[in-house]
Amino acid sequence: MDLGLADRTYVVTGGSSGVGLATVRALLDEGANVATCGRDAERLDRIGAHDRLFTAVCDVRDAAAVRDFVGAGAERFGGRLDGLVNNAGQSRMKRLDETTEDDWRDELELKFAGVLGPVQAARKYLSASDAASVVNVNAVLAKQPEPRLITTSAARAGILNLSKSLATELASDGIRVNSVCLGLIDTGQWTRRHAAADSGLSYDDWQAELAADRGVALGRLGRAEEVAYAILALLAPRASYITGTSIDVCGGVGRGIL
Repeated sequence: MDLGLADRTYVVTGGSSGVGLATVRALLDEGANVATCGRDAERLDRIGAHDRLFTAVCDVRDAAAVRDFVGAGAERFGGRLDGLVNNAGQSRMKRLDETTEDDWRDELELKFAGVLGPVQAARKYLSASDAASVVNVNAVLAKQPEPRLITTSAARAGILNLSKSLATELASDGIRVNSVCLGLIDTGQWTRRHAAADSGLSYDDWQAELAADRGVALGRLGRAEEVAYAILALLAPRASYITGTSIDVCGGVGRGIL
């Protein structure tokens, strides 16, 4: 099926690794133009040169830098954007008694700035599109918090709520807003944790044990490419009546039915 993404233009934040990188590559494969950013210039360079790719070093907490990046990316491909993927972010592995006021402040700033800044910068460009879509990359932690990730869980819940509000606020501009909520996805952080654990298990066996411990029905970690497919489906013009909702990409993990 043709998703209708060819020759359209999309912004992806945090596109130098993991889910963001998989999304950038999937969009390019579909024939789309992509503007992406990251904090590490070397990682961005590793994406490779492409005539439909624009990259820039940018910290999403810096509102001015975000405006410059989004504006430059849009102008590079004709002054219009068709979609925005807010992916920049990270998890903070701490329990309540391990967190500081700075931890809370930093986590909330990163999560909310990582959505609000790009949305505000992209809005005027998206409103010129006939198929504008925003996808916020979130986590199932937003719906079922974990004590080991208390600050991240709280921030993720706030972003899920914000996404719903944005879907209502931006509907008059013809901009859809949805979320993709991730479970355990096999990115660099898990390979690093496997090495640090020094368990004696192969990575495949280690992640199978991890999946079992976390209640993942499919018994494995997900792949970044599997998340990218869901993101592209929500960006696609064919999803024109889907807004204000979320899709879980989590292998069946969950303690509830919603």
